[in-house]
Amino acid sequence: MKKMILLTAAIFFIAVAGTMAQSMGRTYTTALGVKVFDGAGITLKHFIKENRALEGIAYFWNRGTRITGLYEIHFDIDGAPGLKWYVGPGAHLGFYNSKYKDGDGTFAGIDGVLGLDYKINKAPLNLSLDWQPSFEFGTGRGFSGNWGGLGIRYTF
Repeated sequence: MKKMILLTAAIFFIAVAGTMAQSMGRTYTTALGVKVFDGAGITLKHFIKENRALEGIAYFWNRGTRITGLYEIHFDIDGAPGLKWYVGPGAHLGFYNSKYKDGDGTFAGIDGVLGLDYKINKAPLNLSLDWQPSFEFGTGRGFSGNWGGLGIRYTF
């Protein structure tokens, strides 16, 4: 079911990105919104240079809370105005409930991110779709390729 939702989100994202045009270059400095995954998160993205951004995400779901910080490097996609791809490193802290198989406690980890970012022309709206593989340190922890999601943000 989760794969079907992500596939639907990806198709929607590509359809919107393909039908809307805008000028090249960064078109916003800061964006605030939500990121949908296996639960939801609050996301704040801020560009510190023309193609470099910091993103903070606070995920909330039935297994606990996870706070993630990412450093993203953005690149233009030729022939797709307003659409960029990005990659970068990051880190997180997870605070998990004891009633789930994840175990309880606080765990730290390192993250990566690979995604697409689209700023809708003439609207204060930014969409992103990304994958955030991570490695969490601690007993019973390890690699997880299940993070990422669809971001919908208001830009200013």
